[in-house]
Amino acid sequence: MDSNIVSYGLQYTCYLLEAVLVIYLFWTRQWKRQGSVASYLTLLLTAEVTRAYVLREYGFASRRYYYVYWSTDFLLVIGAFLLVGLFFRRACLREEKMWRLIRLLIVFVFVVVACISGLTLAHNRKGFFTYFIFDFNQNLYFTCLVLNTLLYLLLQHIESADEQLGLLVCGVGIQFAGPPATMALLHLTADEGFAKSLAYFTMPLCTLGMLLVWAYALARVESRAIKLAQNEGLGLATVAVHMNTG
Repeated sequence: MDSNIVSYGLQYTCYLLEAVLVIYLFWTRQWKRQGSVASYLTLLLTAEVTRAYVLREYGFASRRYYYVYWSTDFLLVIGAFLLVGLFFRRACLREEKMWRLIRLLIVFVFVVVACISGLTLAHNRKGFFTYFIFDFNQNLYFTCLVLNTLLYLLLQHIESADEQLGLLVCGVGIQFAGPPATMALLHLTADEGFAKSLAYFTMPLCTLGMLLVWAYALARVESRAIKLAQNEGLGLATVAVHMNTG
């Protein structure tokens, strides 16, 4: 009973944070500039609310919940992959040659993951959700984690001044670490009950960690950047006044 209370508490805390961040981005008019973050948060919130509704209406063991869960998981992993790609684009705004190479690499990696996962479907043609979706999601989540790590190293290499992007990337790393770890655990452990219980807590905890980091990046770092820009503008205006009076 206590574990269920903790689990529900984590889930609803994530729902609340996701909704608050989406509203905050609209309210502060950051939607266009933070479009990738806002879109992923909206997708995440929509998927989780849909799962919760179907779970309540039809139960955990129902086929409808099974299909809804894996369908939304497929959409989420695609959204996560696109999010990392857009973060790469943001990091390479001033490096067009580098971005062209990275873009080709991202497309190539996606095709390779799809082909490798498709081999599973070729041997199990009747098990699209059971085999292909599970393998594809696991492989692409792991790929996202690797790409996100490379992105973090790239930001250190080019000495990016975009502090906000660095925090967003760190938050994504926390969230992406959950699914590959839990899926690998489900594959390797002999105690399925223990693995499922651990996965039940690990994934929402990782999502909560990402949301907290993102909330700091979108609110605190953004306001600090605005104040810095205002101070710089005030300083330039003061210099201009002195030059004119001189």
